[in-house]
Amino acid sequence: MSSSIVIAALYRFVRLDNYCLLRQPLLDLMLEQQVRGTLLLAAEGINGTIAGNAQAIVCVLDFLRRDERLSDLDCKLSYDDEMPFHRSRVKLKREIVTMGIEDLDPAQGGTYVDPGDWNALIDDPDVTLVDTRNAYESAIGSFEGAILPNTDSFREFPDYAKQHLDPGVHRKVAMFCTGGIRCEKSTAYLRQQGFDEVYHLRGGILKYLQEVPEAESRWRGECFVFDNRVSVNHALDKGSYDQCHACRLPITEEDKHSERYQPGVSCPACYDSVSADDKNRFRERERQVRLAGERGEQHLGVDAMLQAEVRKARKLAAKQNQRNRAS
Repeated sequence: MSSSIVIAALYRFVRLDNYCLLRQPLLDLMLEQQVRGTLLLAAEGINGTIAGNAQAIVCVLDFLRRDERLSDLDCKLSYDDEMPFHRSRVKLKREIVTMGIEDLDPAQGGTYVDPGDWNALIDDPDVTLVDTRNAYESAIGSFEGAILPNTDSFREFPDYAKQHLDPGVHRKVAMFCTGGIRCEKSTAYLRQQGFDEVYHLRGGILKYLQEVPEAESRWRGECFVFDNRVSVNHALDKGSYDQCHACRLPITEEDKHSERYQPGVSCPACYDSVSADDKNRFRERERQVRLAGERGEQHLGVDAMLQAEVRKARKLAAKQNQRNRAS
């Protein structure tokens, strides 16, 4: 592999009672090895994506796996020529993937299905195939025949399931997500609600794209990823999508030619949902980024208030997209 940057998407659901004590040693190691990205720690485990040179990534993974609780860490590797992250962060959270359901045990989730067996499962006419990701993710690619809940966040999935999935009707349910972590909880939730046959794709879409030849693939489109690559194609190379730096939704080259697109300020998806004040703040941010670039410096982001506005713009844009699809 000629690409110089290794990107590791990892997670592990396991009881970490002392997770707060893990933060600083892990962050110190990431900084020492110049590994960037974000790792989340909670009492229920670890989740995140990091990037660096091969030796540095191996160093961080070895450090984690020396803890016997993390020895079976799930990790998927991909590669790029550019560093996809700006910072090194280790955050303490209540959940490593937020669903908001109390007393949900991922260990009681569905049956794993390896990528090589996935096609046979979803070809079964009795199987209901559900994409557990959010609308902006599934909009650029999904498995053919999948149901798209069009949720704006994973917190909305339980309500979707209550309204649209019935254990008496949907007797076999297969679920998938980017790397597999959301399905650990979504399948556990369905089992909790009385569904008997629940399956999920081991390793998620990324593992499927890695192991299943494109000629045999049931995947259509590209896969959204949560780093500066925005999306990857079937070969796990950087895809064709860019990102609106106002709402963080994926955009196409066609979107960039829209009169509603202003770099870092708005795109066709968020133009109507971003206020004039927000747009002015975003324009100032873009100016600071440009000036930093001219000085040869790296602009690492915005203050907490502007970050909150970015998250709000993204949510409003996703809802506007959903309304457009329904009309």
